[in-house]
Amino acid sequence: MSRYDIFTTDVLIVGAGLAGERAAVEAADHGLNVILLSMVPPRRSHSSAAQGGMQASLGNSAMGKGDNPDVHFADTVKGSDWGCDQAVARMFTETAPIAVRQMSYWGVPWNRIQAGSHVYDGQEIREDPEKKGLITARNFGGTAKWRTCYTSDGTGHTLLYTMDSIVLKLGITVHDRTEVISLIHDGKKCHGVVSRCLRTGKLRVYIAKTTVIATGGYGRLYGASTNAIINEGNGMFVALETGVVPLGNMEAVQFHPTGIVPSWILITEGARGDGGYLLDKDHHRFMPDYEPKKKELASRDVVSRRIMQHIQKGFGVASPYGEHVWLDIRHLGEKHINTNLREIANISRNFTGIDPVHDLIPVRPTQHYSMGGIRTNRDGMAYGLEGLFALGEAACWDLHGFNRLGGNSLAETIVAGMIVGKKIAEYTKDATLHVSSRLIEEEVRVQEDRIQALIQGRNGNENVYKLRSEMEKTLSENVGIFRSEQPLQSAVTKLQELLQRSYHVGLRSGGQGADPELASALRIKGMLRLAYCIAAGALARKESRGSHYREDYPKRDDDNWLKRTLAYWPQGADRPDLQYEPVEITELPPGDRGYGEASAQAVTAKP
Repeated sequence: MSRYDIFTTDVLIVGAGLAGERAAVEAADHGLNVILLSMVPPRRSHSSAAQGGMQASLGNSAMGKGDNPDVHFADTVKGSDWGCDQAVARMFTETAPIAVRQMSYWGVPWNRIQAGSHVYDGQEIREDPEKKGLITARNFGGTAKWRTCYTSDGTGHTLLYTMDSIVLKLGITVHDRTEVISLIHDGKKCHGVVSRCLRTGKLRVYIAKTTVIATGGYGRLYGASTNAIINEGNGMFVALETGVVPLGNMEAVQFHPTGIVPSWILITEGARGDGGYLLDKDHHRFMPDYEPKKKELASRDVVSRRIMQHIQKGFGVASPYGEHVWLDIRHLGEKHINTNLREIANISRNFTGIDPVHDLIPVRPTQHYSMGGIRTNRDGMAYGLEGLFALGEAACWDLHGFNRLGGNSLAETIVAGMIVGKKIAEYTKDATLHVSSRLIEEEVRVQEDRIQALIQGRNGNENVYKLRSEMEKTLSENVGIFRSEQPLQSAVTKLQELLQRSYHVGLRSGGQGADPELASALRIKGMLRLAYCIAAGALARKESRGSHYREDYPKRDDDNWLKRTLAYWPQGADRPDLQYEPVEITELPPGDRGYGEASAQAVTAKP
């Protein structure tokens, strides 16, 4: 029997969430053969967990009147704290309305404008009767207009199921329960991947003209995260381990204001967008005290900081799981909660034992999203390796800079799938499929040796689960919402120690077949390298920008830090090599974000 199975295709896409599937559809529409790899069945991808909606400037609803791509562009750039690539933001905002309408054509049951009027935060909103039946939108944080298109609070679910139906319709090949463990490359070009079947443990080789990484984020490095348990940064760390592909802006980690306590499952921003309030232990609505204009719907990084500041002032609600605040949606009414917010109503009932129709929801800021990822150019091709593309949360395309607006992530998966997917098709049509059998065999042998060393106990006896627990604790305690020199230095020192220990992991189990301990042992070094890049980048960046907030450097410093971090991991190195590239300002010069947070969002700090 062969030691490994081998497959050949035009386009290989690693990750079958929304970004991966939309790119696959685009490539297949151009007549290319496509294989999708996924750790889980595609409809179980983390995209399905997205709740609130997808931003696009349709301008249909009364509160979206006058919206257009220019307004969406300005919101996105300001939300990024001027850290994004403005050329990418422009492409994105121009394409998003097309993407929403295409998804409608394919079957997404978008919520539509109803006749009559409704009340929002004490204000009566009258809808234009001529707009009845058009796609509607809800309010989201950091936006000048209501533009977040939605399907109740299960938008990711409906988008993914619709997209997967198109994948099935086109006959695109999907290999699920398959995990990529390394890239096959010669230092200049990527030729495919070595993967591991999670059913049997057998290795597989995939050779392709073009390889695409769309594996999502790394939230589970933090432990307490709204992310699914599969979000461990796999695609990012296999790219980093090539030694030539950098990760961009890894210190930019988003904390969502409302993770439910204590399971940390996401409570959508749509709950606040529909009119929900944040209350403290005295049931006082505190956000207007800090942000009188946007209140609960300032940008996510701002709201998360305000919640934690309020808790630190002594207004948090005590619990066995730490202090929290309350989210109140009771005034929205039973009908609205059980229709437009039914998913979070069920989450509250099933995981916390409360009914949000009558009860307050306990929430606290929780790790949610990674603005950083595999650094790509505007076409989505990774720096350093020809033939390697990345998109979605796994990539630093760089749409989001240092803070992502709610609703821009779902939109990015579809829009990047369209734009980058077309570039993938164009590149692949001109590419040749040529890789030496020796290169394939060498990479397979390296991975076989890794696995056998673990099974035979040749490396040592470090416990992978203990290492992971210490990593999660280190990041959560030292590289969180508020950051400063000493804790960040402690994190870097600790992660250096954990990384060295990871080279000596041993198994308690037999390591045969689909052994989950073996899978964890194969991932731990890469996960620790990602964690190291996050902490090292945060320590080096002596300013506050978006979600990266330094208490010892509370102002944004455009003179010295209007630049993107690039983290390389050279072969044989024991730490990342941090380099920087300038952020190009093509349209909107740096200014105040307009959320009333002068200390953290100040205009350029002068030396």
